[in-house]
Amino acid sequence: MPYYADDRSTDISSLQARLEDTDLIPSQIPLRDGLGEKMTALRESGIESIADLRAALKSAKSLASLSERSGVAPDYLKLLKRTVNGFFPKPRSLGEVDWLDESTVAALRKAGIRNTKQLFEATEAETADVARQTGADPEDLAELGTVADLCRIQWVSPSFARVLMAAGMVDAAAIARADAEALYAAIAEANEGAKFYKGKVGLRDVRRLVTAAGYVP
Repeated sequence: MPYYADDRSTDISSLQARLEDTDLIPSQIPLRDGLGEKMTALRESGIESIADLRAALKSAKSLASLSERSGVAPDYLKLLKRTVNGFFPKPRSLGEVDWLDESTVAALRKAGIRNTKQLFEATEAETADVARQTGADPEDLAELGTVADLCRIQWVSPSFARVLMAAGMVDAAAIARADAEALYAAIAEANEGAKFYKGKVGLRDVRRLVTAAGYVP
């Protein structure tokens, strides 16, 4: 199972559908302005997949070139770039999982496993093998594996993954299947007992979380 969705096989029509169906955060709502026309213009400019789009938006020079070819404004493309990149969360350092024994992270780091993506890929076949090869504590390694899986979801940090685990979530697939209201209540209850964070996670945030998890392979 890959860490991310395959951006090469996800076409622009699928991106359009995601932007139409997702409850976007306020700063992203302008993406819906003339969305269909802009996606058509991008396709006619040779952008077939999200991989094509990410490559075309990678630098200021390539973004400006795409804007000129497609007629889509640079500011719109910059917002689109930030939004699409958010669909592929950067791997998080295992050092952020600071509630586990430091020796576990140190053993993994010595074996070249430093972030959530590397750990997810290393433990995909068999966690016990990684424990034997690295000398990492099996229970801590299993918990780290769960954190790595949950961090594939947009907006989920290791600390929030800990909250989700306390709420009974074992992987991204479980969140994708969850009832948002039930998960919201479970998160609130878990935080009430352990005080993981001081802020407030609203029901609308949890609904967005469930939607985002549905896009994780």
